[in-house]
Amino acid sequence: MVTKDRLQQNQIALYGVAVTLAIVAGLGKSSVSSLLEPLINPVLAVLLYVTFLEIPFTRLRHAFTNRRFMAAALGMNFLVVPAVAFGLTRFLPQEPVILVGAFMVLLTPCIDYVITFTALAGGDSEQITAATPVLMLVQLLLLPAYLWLFVGQQVAEFVEAGPFIEAFVSIIAVPLALAWLTEFWADRSETGDRWEGAMGWLPVPMMGATLFVVIVSQLPRVQDSIGQIAAVVPVYVAFLIVMPLLGRLAAGLFEMDIGESRALVFTSVTRNSLVILPLALALPSGYALAPAVVVTQTLVELTGMVVLTRVVPGWLLPTAPSISVLGES
Repeated sequence: MVTKDRLQQNQIALYGVAVTLAIVAGLGKSSVSSLLEPLINPVLAVLLYVTFLEIPFTRLRHAFTNRRFMAAALGMNFLVVPAVAFGLTRFLPQEPVILVGAFMVLLTPCIDYVITFTALAGGDSEQITAATPVLMLVQLLLLPAYLWLFVGQQVAEFVEAGPFIEAFVSIIAVPLALAWLTEFWADRSETGDRWEGAMGWLPVPMMGATLFVVIVSQLPRVQDSIGQIAAVVPVYVAFLIVMPLLGRLAAGLFEMDIGESRALVFTSVTRNSLVILPLALALPSGYALAPAVVVTQTLVELTGMVVLTRVVPGWLLPTAPSISVLGES
């Protein structure tokens, strides 16, 4: 008999099946990919809705007051990450189209499925949820400035706020409001309570569905340009290795507890590829390869997240980090 606990215990295997099926389907007919691409935001919205339902809003209000975590998250994402991204991209071909795609995705912290992966690793998902509006606003303001600094003014001028705002409203604000209304309804109605209980079955299946839709819809972009963009894969892999270590070090310096520490690691490493993709698609024709560079990061990161949900609680942060030595707890 399938239970919620069994779904949780076997979620990594289920995600592996979803990714495998997605690769098989994505390498097949291109018509399937084009049909699924419009479903990315709706699937993400449902995933975030059922994820938000697992977070009691009384605890979420408390998370907004944690200035230490907010300062650490902002520092990691907008001071440390840009320095790391600039250093890693020195190993890429110094072609503007490659650099633009890499910088667009590496400089923008994730605001959606980072919550789910943080929860899977036993991190403080309430704290991540509270930080998402701030991270979204700051990346919207700073991305053009960083692109101007690292690539050039002509690229920064092409970045518009519209896709960011649309994604924030549809993927974050609306699901968050609906989750709050659902919890309010469940506290006052037996029907609402049953609905909330039924939704509790969905986080794992919805994560599998999200992985499937994203990979199937975006794989052809990578497949068509694989020879040109292969160089970015080692950079993305290196980012997935370097940032968790730096996040752990920062958690120790800020004297965070175990939940906050794991949350800081995941907000430091996960990137906003799904929200950035519309921006990349809106670039002029000379930057047509940039979306493929962004999508490649999605595929690398999704694979890396499956690993990190095991590595972070099992090895990197089994307990609260010590300040003195990175390898000790």
